[in-house]
Amino acid sequence: MIIGVPKEIKSNENRVALTPAGALELTRRGHTVYVQSTAGEGSGFEDEEYKGAGAQILGTADEVWQIAEMIMKVKEPIAEEYKRCRANQLIFTYFHFASSEELTHAMIESGAVCLAYETVETKDRQLPLLIPMSEVAGRMAIQEGAKYLEKPVKGRGVLLGGVPGVPPGKVMVIGGGVVGTQAAKMAAGLGAQVTLLDTNLNRLRYLNDVMPANVVTMFSNEYTIRRLIKDHDLIVGAVLIPGAKAPKLITRDMLKHMHAGTVMVDVAVDQGGCFETTKATTHADPTYIIDDVVHYCVANMPGAVPFTSTVALTNATLPYAIQLANKGWQKACADNNELRLGLNVVGGKVVYEGVAEAFDLPLVKVESVM
Repeated sequence: MIIGVPKEIKSNENRVALTPAGALELTRRGHTVYVQSTAGEGSGFEDEEYKGAGAQILGTADEVWQIAEMIMKVKEPIAEEYKRCRANQLIFTYFHFASSEELTHAMIESGAVCLAYETVETKDRQLPLLIPMSEVAGRMAIQEGAKYLEKPVKGRGVLLGGVPGVPPGKVMVIGGGVVGTQAAKMAAGLGAQVTLLDTNLNRLRYLNDVMPANVVTMFSNEYTIRRLIKDHDLIVGAVLIPGAKAPKLITRDMLKHMHAGTVMVDVAVDQGGCFETTKATTHADPTYIIDDVVHYCVANMPGAVPFTSTVALTNATLPYAIQLANKGWQKACADNNELRLGLNVVGGKVVYEGVAEAFDLPLVKVESVM
């Protein structure tokens, strides 16, 4: 198969979909890998490293898109890339369709085969291609939240770990999945007082057993959230419904009950966000303020630490990419239900329930397109 790796062009997105090590694994199996020139530089990988791994370098994105049977990306195509997508071309990337009706219709019109990292799912309901970036984003949520709590950037002026004689800051994490778990661990490691909320009692029992003593678990509901927001300094939204829009758990009216300078980090922004006041931001302009509450809603948080993120992502995606390249997407998805669940839009038809529901579109059974 001919595999293309274009350079990411979303604002401040420095990741790349494939490391030289990943390129080597594909080329040694007889596949052809084309990488756009400088695509890996933001992650610390030079063109020469890709050449040494057997990949070929092309000068422009148009060349890569035109020649590739499978495109491997990190982020969803943006407007200027829509025209490059073509019928029957396999695009393997994070799509997060439910958060963008424009993207959904563009991919339907393209006729491409859209296989989304975020809905590839194992038998035990794990999301193996979302997990590595969720781990990065969960840890970054605390790193960024701690920074924006500083007074010069309009935060409350709280040091999360406190100092002797001064109590630590309070962190509330909504959602006990991968993002929430990593966020709670990081906040606890800094010495903060952490409250971790979830609606799954079995998950809360597990977290209660493994978390340090400065993490308290609580059942998540509106009453509890409204009570806790009054005295917490940093609030992390970490709720995910695979392939669907995130629920709005903090509403606009709740902001007036928070301290001025409270920071809210919405890691669910790719899926529409779990705060009513969420709007996607970029690394170039990461925050905005509503009712004296600082909002950090960067849609590609792991892009700020691209070396770590790129290596972690390739570690997870490569086994699936090899299957797709070796067998073609139809046989690979027929043989592997995990990959089949990654199919969202195929040949102009929506085949994933969460996407169809988000925009009231007809849902076609995935078997009919295979």
